[in-house]
Amino acid sequence: MRRRTFDALMVVAGLVAAGILVVAGSLLVYAHSFVHTQVRDQLTAQQIYFPAAGSDALKSDAIGPYLNQYAGMQLTTGAQAEAYANHFIAVHLNEMAGGQTYAQLSAKAQAAPTDTALAGQVATMFKGETLRGLLLNAYAFDTMANVALWAGIASFFAAGLMLMLSILGFVHLRKTPADVEVMLGARTPAPVEP
Repeated sequence: MRRRTFDALMVVAGLVAAGILVVAGSLLVYAHSFVHTQVRDQLTAQQIYFPAAGSDALKSDAIGPYLNQYAGMQLTTGAQAEAYANHFIAVHLNEMAGGQTYAQLSAKAQAAPTDTALAGQVATMFKGETLRGLLLNAYAFDTMANVALWAGIASFFAAGLMLMLSILGFVHLRKTPADVEVMLGARTPAPVEP
């Protein structure tokens, strides 16, 4: 195969790869924007606010260190959702249930169907764990959106690199004499000893 033909094929392959990487990067950046906007809009619609700075709700060592940075703010981001779910809702549910899970309380309530206080506690645990799960899902989706953004940036960088390599390949193609052959798999004969 002629060296110029080989170089031309590599240049075209590089340009195709760069194009694919640009499309992939564009889709990843769009995915980031879409998911991040959806998470923000859905969380904003819930109208959840962190306790005000200096309030009794933030005094606990299990809550304050994690939520003081958000004091008084509206919950609108995945990171805020994770903090609220794990360091506010979970703490209160744990205190209310004495460390028992919803499943454990529910089993006790089924064994004592006339205990209305326990039934109320089970209902509260169910609502709290549901809200906590929804907030953690928002956190997970927001995290995936951020990963998509970084992957998109990496795709654009890789596309730029492939474009540069293709340009260098084109320059090499222009300098290569027309009669040079590529010897794929050809072996240089071993020197013969006298």
